[in-house]
Amino acid sequence: MSPRRTGTLHLNAFLHNVGHHEAAWRLPESNPRADTDIAHYKSLAVIAERGRLDSIFLADNPKLTTDIRRRPAGTLEPTVILTALAGATTRIGLIATASTTYNDPYNLARRFASVDHISGGRVGWNIVTSSGTAAARNFGLDESPSHQDRYLRAAEFVDVALRLWDSWEDDTVIADKERGVWGDQAKIHPASHSGEFFNVAGALNVPRCPQGRPLLVQAGSSQDGRAFAARYAEAVFTAQQTLEEAQHFYADMSERLKQAGRESDAVKILPGLVPVVGATEREARDRADALDRLILPEYAKLQLASRLRMSPDELHLDRELPAHLPHEDEIEDVKSRFSLIVGLARRESLTVRQLIAKLGPGRGHRTVAGTPEHIADSIQLWFDSRAADGFNLMPAVMLSGLEAFIDQVVPILQDRGIFRREYEGETLRDHYALPRPANRYATDRRHP
Repeated sequence: MSPRRTGTLHLNAFLHNVGHHEAAWRLPESNPRADTDIAHYKSLAVIAERGRLDSIFLADNPKLTTDIRRRPAGTLEPTVILTALAGATTRIGLIATASTTYNDPYNLARRFASVDHISGGRVGWNIVTSSGTAAARNFGLDESPSHQDRYLRAAEFVDVALRLWDSWEDDTVIADKERGVWGDQAKIHPASHSGEFFNVAGALNVPRCPQGRPLLVQAGSSQDGRAFAARYAEAVFTAQQTLEEAQHFYADMSERLKQAGRESDAVKILPGLVPVVGATEREARDRADALDRLILPEYAKLQLASRLRMSPDELHLDRELPAHLPHEDEIEDVKSRFSLIVGLARRESLTVRQLIAKLGPGRGHRTVAGTPEHIADSIQLWFDSRAADGFNLMPAVMLSGLEAFIDQVVPILQDRGIFRREYEGETLRDHYALPRPANRYATDRRHP
């Protein structure tokens, strides 16, 4: 048993229309049009804030990501949703995904700075490098940029965004009505950036935001993704199936942070977790099994084949995966998820049908079905074992799955002294115990 760890657990609610389970929309309680229902998202945000969670998170992809026969497929633009959720909540953090492949630094930096002002300093940016031919063709490209080029572009993108968020010093606005002076022009700093991927001339047209800059989050566990996170991220969303794999990832990120000249605990590691809560172990298992029986294998097999870069004809529901699969080096997008799925199938000798059931609740994220105490025990074990600093919660069904976790699991974690009872700060950086970054130009002037 690992020794008790000091510190506070971090919990984030990953909001995904009617829930993360493949078949959640088929339940009688579910709203099949929740994907575009802002009232639904507001209700989820209020529930998460009631549980004093650090933040809520919205994923995104600049393409239609699924066969619309399978499940609700609409995806509202996430920063627009965050603006609405900022008005429905007061303290919980608001994190949205945005791609460095199909955006430009100026517009995106402006958008996130705007939401940080609107929310009073609660916004975070989940940085992704979108891939795939379908997305590329939505933006006038024949093919997706290579894995390496996407990360090179991402690094320059973030560097420019950081410069833009610093382009107004904190005390730029004077607002002196008597003298008729609104701001100090000397404290405006144009980006003046000319690089391989971007040319950005001016300063941002939004004052420096309450947090200094949004919280930077990275999602992805490939080698390039880990290197990128060690350089820029303040939190990492990852997918880990076993305690040992999660401990290895945690230790690897700590070492990478030290090599990058950062503190080894500078980044919060938050694996995905699908909690299925029941009054008894049997009830929780029955609830999970009932959802799995609603999966339509013929559709799920098509999705799995696409993820594995195979023809659906090569997959047989009651056989294991074929012996010969593409190597991770041949995969240009979501490399780490490919490896996770194949590793899971090989390690547990799963048939394709069994693998589909395993992936149904959370697309490769770990599922824990059990009593509130069992789920709390699992969370604490990973926390104490330095496999995670917290979790990206992915309830199988929403609203009910999120409510069950907030009302039944969170109080146990609070009683154990590893999760807050009240918010202690106002901003997302406060929740993550991270300092507000100094403005580079003010620092440069103090220390020439």
